[in-house]
Amino acid sequence: MDFSALRFLVIGDVMLDRYLYGKVQRISPEAPVPILELEREENRLGGAANVALNLRSLGCQVSLAGVIGTDSFGDTLLEEAGRMGIHTYGILRDENRPTTTKIRLIAHKHHLLRVDREKRAPLTPPQAETFLLKIKALLQDKPHAVIIEDYDKGALSLESIQAIIGLSQERGVPVLVDPKKDNFWAYSGATVFKPNLRELGEALGVSLSEAPIPEIEEAVLLLRSRMPHTYTVITLSERGLLAYGEKEGFLHIPAHYRNIVDVSGAGDTVVSILAVGMALGLPLEKTTALANLAGGLVCEYVGVVPVPKDRWLEQAYSLGLL
Repeated sequence: MDFSALRFLVIGDVMLDRYLYGKVQRISPEAPVPILELEREENRLGGAANVALNLRSLGCQVSLAGVIGTDSFGDTLLEEAGRMGIHTYGILRDENRPTTTKIRLIAHKHHLLRVDREKRAPLTPPQAETFLLKIKALLQDKPHAVIIEDYDKGALSLESIQAIIGLSQERGVPVLVDPKKDNFWAYSGATVFKPNLRELGEALGVSLSEAPIPEIEEAVLLLRSRMPHTYTVITLSERGLLAYGEKEGFLHIPAHYRNIVDVSGAGDTVVSILAVGMALGLPLEKTTALANLAGGLVCEYVGVVPVPKDRWLEQAYSLGLL
């Protein structure tokens, strides 16, 4: 299936994921910690950049807007994005912050440690204005959808979020949101709002981790009453997805059986496929089923990886989703 005509704008907190792979054969004499004998290093696009990568892995056209530092990690991120064919006009470079980088130490397919390098301060008013001007310019091309990927790293604010939603609405462009805690309630008017179950519970001040589906449905209705939006999609981990639309009502899409290796980046994949389904004009049930399928597939790989297009399409066709 050809997705090359689909165009997306991904906005939010971009990151570089670094993986240090090796083997552990001894314990340090200096402290009771394993010694990782480094064998290879790998850089991958993370955060909002991983959403863009997921869309590019399907052949879509993608522009990325975010904030990085003027450091070597920022150079690496831009190089990797360019190599993958992701447009980076929307990237703002800030000399006063490091590029958000997650460094993972891995031995024998197991994570030993993660080191985060970041500064979460909000943009200065001049930076925020420049960032929004870049986004306005990218919206002139009227993409099929805008995806806001918020990781609470400082690229987005209450004001910029509402401005992006307003500008998108003026152009008739749907907005899909993957929220985090700080700006959770800032997305009134979004087309698709996709928190995970833990994030929904924290925002509402209730525990939903072991809640039955009817109780989660009540939480979704409360969410929608406090912050109106068109479609709600809640990722439920091993229980799949729960979606709601005014016409469709509640849809529970069970998870497929998977050999789970690493859940990192699964949410990025889900929101990416939701955007594709919306761009194709698919009904909510098919769109969420396709996203659920893709989110499970990436969990079979170590680290943050984009959706494996051929496997996803093969299984989607076999299930009658495409």
